Order: sequence, then C-alpha cells, then structure tokens
Amino acid sequence: MTRFTFLDCQMDDLTMQETLNHIKKTIKCNLQIKHCVVNVAKLISMRNNNQLKNSVVNSDVINIDGIGLVLGARLLGYRVKERVTGIDLFEHLISYANDEKIPIYLLGAKKYTLEKVKKNLIIKHPNLNIVGSHHGYFNQDEDQSIVKEISLSGAKMLFVGMSSPKKEIFIDTWTDSLGVNLTMGVGGTFDIIAKETRRAPKYIQRIGLEWLFRLIQEPGRMWKRYLYTNSYYLLILFREYIISKLFK
Repeated sequence: MTRFTFLDCQMDDLTMQETLNHIKKTIKCNLQIKHCVVNVAKLISMRNNNQLKNSVVNSDVINIDGIGLVLGARLLGYRVKERVTGIDLFEHLISYANDEKIPIYLLGAKKYTLEKVKKNLIIKHPNLNIVGSHHGYFNQDEDQSIVKEISLSGAKMLFVGMSSPKKEIFIDTWTDSLGVNLTMGVGGTFDIIAKETRRAPKYIQRIGLEWLFRLIQEPGRMWKRYLYTNSYYLLILFREYIISKLFK
C-alpha cells in the first residue's frame, strides 16, 4: 500500500478493488484488519481531537472518501487513484459475506433503524448470516458487555454505524478484544440502508456534490458543519498550495 500524509492526515492511495482484495486476503488468512475512511469533516475534526487522530492513524487501511480530499490532494501533487466511499465498500463486503457465508455483526443506529437495516439486507442478500446486532446509543460503561457479546457471537466482520469520533475510538480501543477479522466504521450507512436517508443519485455522486444533496435533506443539522469544515478546509488547502509554490 502507498500511505501518504495530506494536510497532516494519513491516508492510503487504494482503489476499491485493491481495498477489497486486501480485506478478503486478510479474512482468508484469519488475521485482523481495522478499516476507516477519511473525508473533509473528519480531517478537520482530527486537527482538534488527538484521540480521533490516533484512532485513524492506527487503522490498517485508511480510504479516501470525499471528492474534496481527492481533488485537494491532486492539487498538491499527489496522484490519488480514486475515491473509495464507505457505503460502496460496505455493500461490496456484504455481498462477499453473503456469498462466502461469513458471519457479521451490526453495531449502531437506533434500535428500530437497525431492525430495518437487517430486514433490508436479508431481502437483498438471502444467505447473509447476521449473528448479532446492537443499537449505537449506549454509554461508555456498557462497552465491555457489548464487546463480550460481539466476541461470543462468532462474527468475522463488524460494521459500526455510529458518528465520529465515537465509532473510531470504540474500534481503536476494543479491536483486540472483539474476536473479529474486520472492524469497519460505516457512519450513516445504516440510515441509508434503512431508507431513512436518501443517497444522492449517481450523477450527483460523480460530480462530487453528495454533501450538497445531504445538506438539502438535513439543512438544520448539516449547515453549520459544512459551513465550518468546508471553509476551514479550503483555507488550509489554499495556504498549503501557496507554500508549495513558494518553496518549489
């Protein structure tokens, strides 16, 4: 893998297929792999949250999920192959788990949302073996009991659908105790699978405006996040670009 540092954030220059091949090989060898994705919002959060930053850096695979990072890295001279979105990778891995009968565990979202996630996944993947699930609204003092439940479930893949930085810190803290081959944070993917949130159409994805589509769906919750993170990101990107030109 080719890992590089962009705006003080480490990430791996991998295609979707390369990522899938690496994860599948790890599972077949019965080894552990910790996966995460980074986007603009997470990159900015990492600058003010060392625990989140350490959790990301400790991951075995850090995919680039966000057209803003892809274009920004290319602007500074990095030859990024492609964007690898968490939800697309999740869907590929679910298909793989269905075909290979690999047991999975789902952690995150609200209880009723999680039930819809399981129902919709089974409809699409009839052979999918979901050996356990738990909602994502729990306190830190419940961590150990949930980790024990996951470990005893026999799951080989764990998908964590919680917000940042909770999911990254949970995965980083408990990976060695979970007994699974793959731990992967999937953020808001469960809401989309449950059809409580719509994903942007393909043409909007291709032009990199998924964030705008989400903003239109959830303006009250998202406008401050995008206003702050996108503005701050553009500011530090512009600064790094100017520095790179001055000292070229």
